[in-house]
Amino acid sequence: MLATKVIKDQGIHVEGINFFTGFCVEGHTHAIRAKDRKKEKRNNALWVAEQLGIKLHIIDVIEEYKDVVLNPKHGYGQNLNPCLDCKIFMVNKAVAWAWMEDNDFDFIITGEVIGQRPKSQRKQTMPIIARESGAEDRLLRPLCAKNLEPTLPEREGWVDREQLYGFHGRNRKPQIALAESLGIEEFSQPAGGCCFLTDKAYSNKLSDLWSSRGDRNYELDDIMLLKVGRHLRPRPNYKMIISREEGENHYLNGYQHEFPMIRTVSTGGPNALVDGTPTDEDLLHAASVVARYGQGRDSESVVMSIKRPGEDLREVAIKPLSPEEIPKSWYV
Repeated sequence: MLATKVIKDQGIHVEGINFFTGFCVEGHTHAIRAKDRKKEKRNNALWVAEQLGIKLHIIDVIEEYKDVVLNPKHGYGQNLNPCLDCKIFMVNKAVAWAWMEDNDFDFIITGEVIGQRPKSQRKQTMPIIARESGAEDRLLRPLCAKNLEPTLPEREGWVDREQLYGFHGRNRKPQIALAESLGIEEFSQPAGGCCFLTDKAYSNKLSDLWSSRGDRNYELDDIMLLKVGRHLRPRPNYKMIISREEGENHYLNGYQHEFPMIRTVSTGGPNALVDGTPTDEDLLHAASVVARYGQGRDSESVVMSIKRPGEDLREVAIKPLSPEEIPKSWYV
């Protein structure tokens, strides 16, 4: 928001580009879980474009982005976040889009600030992003430009360097003060971002998915399901995703034609999706695990339903496992 406003205020036409990787779905869990339902559900990129009065282009890069996640040239951050490769990829895509014959833009801007992110926003990495993305010195960072060498837009006088900034470090107070001076009163969380790959728990689940399948790959459904429910792997050949509330029950029901499903019948309780190659014995064991998280957890017997895709539903009466029978090592 700030970078765009600073450049727009110099009378320069700006348009936004938002790349959809599948790993940044801000309103997804807010729409499912009851505890988050009061939170506003919006696509922040669209909302920001509306506030700024600019045109926004949303580009689906899910398939292309896989190589960035699976084979990052510059490695991962603290978790499975390929931040430097991600930035290079997105700036490269922006360059290819912006300088196509139909669009004819002159340069790219980002909101990067030196020292704000430990992996991708360091003074040493700024030239790498510009060089490897193909943007070279047509990549302008308005918020920290005075800490960098002048870019082509500055040297050519397209942009007044004196009206740019020299922010640095992790402190957001200067940016927040600038937002106030520019009349920007509402903005999304400035720290942390919305990329699930930076989240340790999510990264652990993705690593487990790759390890269990013996294949470092993923589909969009995998990305979404990793964010829902409790994930337990009682045995190497299968994993369970157990809902935590009604919203997740409904969400998992959407996958009933793709995965074996276990539901609580005789009492209130969760649904569970089973991923992998479970045997019939495994599904019975899984049902006893699911029963532990329902209202009949202390009963001698709970009726559960088990349904494989393409097969008839069967109901079984089963004793819920005790807490001691569900070791922490099962949790993914």
